Amino acid sequence: MLFRLAASAACLVFACASPNARANESFTLDDAFERVIDTHPDLRIYRHTETLLIAEADRAALAPAVVANVQLENAPGTGALSGVRGAELTLSLSSVLERGGKREARRALAASRLDALGLQRSTRQLDLLADVARRYLDVVAAQGQAGIARDEVAQRERTVQASRQRVAAGASPTSVALSAEAMLSRARLDLSRAETQAAAAWRRLAILWRETDLQVMPRLSAQPLVLPSIPTFSALQTALRESPDLQRFADEARIREARVQLARTTASPDIDWQAGVRRLQGDDAWALVGGVSIPLGSRRRSDPEIRVATAELESLALERESAELALIATLAQAHGQFTAARAEVELARSDVLPRMHRAEAAAERAYRAGALSYLEWAQLQSETTAARSRQLAAAVDAYRALIEIQRLTAEPFVLAERAPTETTP
Repeated sequence: MLFRLAASAACLVFACASPNARANESFTLDDAFERVIDTHPDLRIYRHTETLLIAEADRAALAPAVVANVQLENAPGTGALSGVRGAELTLSLSSVLERGGKREARRALAASRLDALGLQRSTRQLDLLADVARRYLDVVAAQGQAGIARDEVAQRERTVQASRQRVAAGASPTSVALSAEAMLSRARLDLSRAETQAAAAWRRLAILWRETDLQVMPRLSAQPLVLPSIPTFSALQTALRESPDLQRFADEARIREARVQLARTTASPDIDWQAGVRRLQGDDAWALVGGVSIPLGSRRRSDPEIRVATAELESLALERESAELALIATLAQAHGQFTAARAEVELARSDVLPRMHRAEAAAERAYRAGALSYLEWAQLQSETTAARSRQLAAAVDAYRALIEIQRLTAEPFVLAERAPTETTP
């Protein structure tokens, strides 16, 4: 149940995919999740851990074994007891009578460890899915930067064309065309670097499902500039109290309580008993034999173990309080980072980039008309590209914070929103 909730929460990080993403067979975050869940050893190992804990629970439920004893005395002997004439053969059964509820305490401890395994597995799955989402985001960011670089190459190509026309018309010196060509070469280099980084990010993601022989990198369906709404910090703090990171303390408390109970049972000494029959060869007779043994001082010897188990249980409340404070601090940082980054993305979309696109288009017209220098147009192109890169970086920061928030709360609270379409020159 918790795993499905965690998966849903992480999936919604990129819930803003285009409507035709599935139809176009693009690679989604869901696809990455499925591959990792099916193949990653950190998840598969829990099957063996469960088998081990079930076996331990079965062993804890076993009663002490009954032991069959055979003892032969006075054989062979010498003199009057030569041979087996004086032999005594004893057949007996022995075992331990457990007192103080030791068997029930063992079973309770084993059952609590087995119950805690489900939450441990879900927590590990949630952490792993968050790592998948981060690596998927790295690919999305690299592909987004490559898209910006492609647009810059197209801009620089138009600049080169315009500068060559002005040089041919004698309106600009040759140095202007050479400078434009150099800027075009640098833009192409930036594009090549971005594509290389995207390939490296994809390889790092694919390693999670043990794919090393990479072919063509697929097209991802995410839209990084589309940011969702999230609840208030107070609402997130409330959800945090039910998070797996804090719920594990409840399971740990049950385990430690079971250890305390098991330690207390050692104050009641076990009774070793033995009963059987003995063959008296000399008298040609059989006799019953029996015996019990009880260790002394069990309560005194069990006292240190009880005090240790009790101290571990009592310290758990402080451990939980400390962990909660650390988680709240992390949540506050992630919430603030998301809020600030989302505001930056929205400001760039609604105000900064539209103005820069209009300014760049006006600068191109002015340059072609001879009313603006090449350097002024080139500077505007660089500033526009830098502004788009900053917007993408802010969006990536927002999604990193969102992944951390959802990892902490394991709540599928994100509501996807469709961003307004940007105008690209």
